[in-house]
Amino acid sequence: MHAIILAGGLGTRLREAVPDLPKPMAPVGGRPFLEYLVRQLRQQGYRDVVLCLGYRAEAIRAHFGDGAALGVRLRYSVENEPLGTAGALRLAASLLEGGRWLVLNGDSFFGISFDRLVARHEDAGATATLALRRLAEASRFGVVELDRQGRITHFAAKGAATTSDGGLVNGGAYVIERTLLEHIAPDRPVSLESEVFAGMIDAGADWSGQGLQGVEFEAPFVDIGVPEDYLRLRDNPVSVLAGLAS
Repeated sequence: MHAIILAGGLGTRLREAVPDLPKPMAPVGGRPFLEYLVRQLRQQGYRDVVLCLGYRAEAIRAHFGDGAALGVRLRYSVENEPLGTAGALRLAASLLEGGRWLVLNGDSFFGISFDRLVARHEDAGATATLALRRLAEASRFGVVELDRQGRITHFAAKGAATTSDGGLVNGGAYVIERTLLEHIAPDRPVSLESEVFAGMIDAGADWSGQGLQGVEFEAPFVDIGVPEDYLRLRDNPVSVLAGLAS
């Protein structure tokens, strides 16, 4: 199965902390954050990785090259103008083989078993399956709601109130079927979460298979989307990240 990392965002919120680099290249423990994601994939057996790039793509390509130094084959899909996370997937489709892919957000790390996520996806017969993490402070991410069958029924907006035990958030790791691309508009920027996934929820039973599934994991989760979270991580990588540095 090919893996895809979505690493093309402008990273405007992080610009004050990392003014001269694209967000995935923000240094953590002496390495670009994106390198930890590539190492995590390699550690779990993924050797064919496509990086979806946009802003400052040349800085990422110059650092990673063909991926041989990290034990993987890296290929690049570069957008000339912002396409959104779903649009970036559609652009990369010509580089991807097979009918099912693992997708990671380039600004978050979730220390889960990808095999377990894939297995749950297959068992459910889903079109897309999201890895979820319960956080006490979940409102920054928006909260995901599930039914008893594990289907995602709602994405609450960022900033929405949460219960005393927090809420489930999108951990930035997905398994998707190629058929998902058919629902991505080709002529404009499209968001994977707020448009494609939300459309799957709205379609409900009209969507093929079991639609959009969610699986909760208890695993280390870090996100560098805003300066305060990035700065907290920068010089103090959590133990799982430190283990991937070797």
